[in-house]
Amino acid sequence: MQYDLLSETVSIRTVSENEKEGVFEIEGLYTGYGATVGNALRRVLLSSLPGAAITQVKLKGASHEFTAVPGVIEDMVEIMLNLKRIRFRLNTNEPQVLSIRKKGEGEVLASDIDVNPSVEVITPDHHIATVTEKGAEFDMEITVEQGLGYVPAEVRRSEKLPIGVIALDAIFSPVIKVHTHVENMRVGDRTDYDRLRITVETSGSISPSQALHQSTKILQDHFIKLSEVEVKEAKPSVKSSSSKKEKDSDESLAPKKKSTKSKK
Repeated sequence: MQYDLLSETVSIRTVSENEKEGVFEIEGLYTGYGATVGNALRRVLLSSLPGAAITQVKLKGASHEFTAVPGVIEDMVEIMLNLKRIRFRLNTNEPQVLSIRKKGEGEVLASDIDVNPSVEVITPDHHIATVTEKGAEFDMEITVEQGLGYVPAEVRRSEKLPIGVIALDAIFSPVIKVHTHVENMRVGDRTDYDRLRITVETSGSISPSQALHQSTKILQDHFIKLSEVEVKEAKPSVKSSSSKKEKDSDESLAPKKKSTKSKK
């Protein structure tokens, strides 16, 4: 029976794509490789692509995350939750400190963030807070950084932040959702090859096709590196060897039991 793990008919095509969602099909995969390739791509897409997020915030009048902010409907916890959902595109690896300053009543949106040429707000209409008093002043500083995956606030709290600065859980991944589906297809005389359909949803800071390409490149680089590594035979550790000697020594020193014969 003939088989070909990497068929010449392997191809990828775009079924549909817009700024935030794309559907792609990889065809001609050997039996079982649809799930293998799909699972690998899904894990890399969700955890290994760089993105930008707010990592810490400082709001005038709020000393900690459980503070009620004067003249604002939302408390600090709600404001922090709103900040986590803002999406950015960062064109530098350096942390960027940005400000939001608004006087008088009204809604505070992500578009009110005073950005610089290195930062772009992908979700400008996202709600942050609501100021209810005419004389109130909303004065906030946020830090936007590049990172991978998800970093909890506890990690940043251990860095001894200045008084008044509150750490946020940071969701850096630009990919929001990935779905894979595998079905059979015909290759030559065989009908048990795999077709992998993969749906990628992003925040808009990166296109779905770019996300898929970067994930493929990350996997490729890892496998190329592994293929160049010489596999060496594992040698027994010194500890295990010495512990065996000690065991043998203990057994030789242990008193031997005398065998007794029963008398008839």
